[in-house]
Amino acid sequence: MNDVSPTLRMALIGYGYAGKTFHAPLIRAVPGLSLATVVSRDAAKVHADLPGMNVVAHAEEALADPRIDAIVIASPNDTHAPLAQAAMEAGKHVVVDKPFALDLVQARALASIAARHDRVLSVFQNRRWDSDFLGVRQMMAQGALGEVTHFESHIDRFRPQVRARWREQAGAGSGLWYDLGPHLVDQALCLFGLPDRVWGSLAIQREGGESPDWAHVVLEYGTRRVILHAGMLVAGGTARFTVHGTQGSLVKPRIDQQEAQLLAGIRPGDDGWGEDADDLMLYDGHGQVTHRRTPAGDQSRYYAAFRDAVLGRGANPVTPGQAITVMAVIEAAMASSAEGRAQTLSLSSEERDAWQPASN
Repeated sequence: MNDVSPTLRMALIGYGYAGKTFHAPLIRAVPGLSLATVVSRDAAKVHADLPGMNVVAHAEEALADPRIDAIVIASPNDTHAPLAQAAMEAGKHVVVDKPFALDLVQARALASIAARHDRVLSVFQNRRWDSDFLGVRQMMAQGALGEVTHFESHIDRFRPQVRARWREQAGAGSGLWYDLGPHLVDQALCLFGLPDRVWGSLAIQREGGESPDWAHVVLEYGTRRVILHAGMLVAGGTARFTVHGTQGSLVKPRIDQQEAQLLAGIRPGDDGWGEDADDLMLYDGHGQVTHRRTPAGDQSRYYAAFRDAVLGRGANPVTPGQAITVMAVIEAAMASSAEGRAQTLSLSSEERDAWQPASN
């Protein structure tokens, strides 16, 4: 018997912040994956990090390459759907950086194309493997808080100056809710499933801002409230997670450190990779606080799972069906902000079955 696993050859479209910081190093760290081509119009930038890398200027060149097995799309948000469609029609498996698409219409179309061409289509929800989320999920699963009544998730930053980049300019798919909202929503759905209603409020708070840089969204689950928040004018004082339940409360002060580690040149497998010295703080309601060690994170596990899905050895780590439900919440929050009223999700019964929440 031949036990040698095949190596999947990957092409990365886009070498901006996401491609350079996350996708390239994570792909290169996973056994059985080979980053063979990068699509970028700045070959010098790519070669500064990846000497000898095959760089092509246009996505069509990577799609036409019969040696490429899978395409990773890390280009501007408004290109995600057309590039994913073209890649699947070219016979490639596909990873799309979040957001999956610009709206539900595009998301449903991509899911249909993936099914028709029998391709693995997955969305890069790397923050499912963050230390902070893994720790909170673990404490909830152990019943440390009893029944969760209030769940608050923040990704806050302090960037007073508007940057000249597409994520912060006016246009389809720009703004903080499209940038960080998919992570916040995906984690909430992993824990609780689909909400009954969605309240949303989006705003532009920075001088010179062109797209929303503040988002506050409330998901209703009966009497439970799940609050998702992101802002660009937060210098400190907020926690990454705050969870209250019938038996106690949990606070995770700081965010996972893998992004900072990747920026510092630390890679999966290096000493300290994914480790988080910031403890989980468990309050018992009697004035006692217990510190629990936060488990290590490892975002490279996403790509290991994607590899196994393509090879038929495991499940797709983030399915198109899950991505559709995330997009439904994204759209509902935007509609709520525009109309000033709660929204329900525009999903069929089959689409609602995409999520099986964890026991909590």
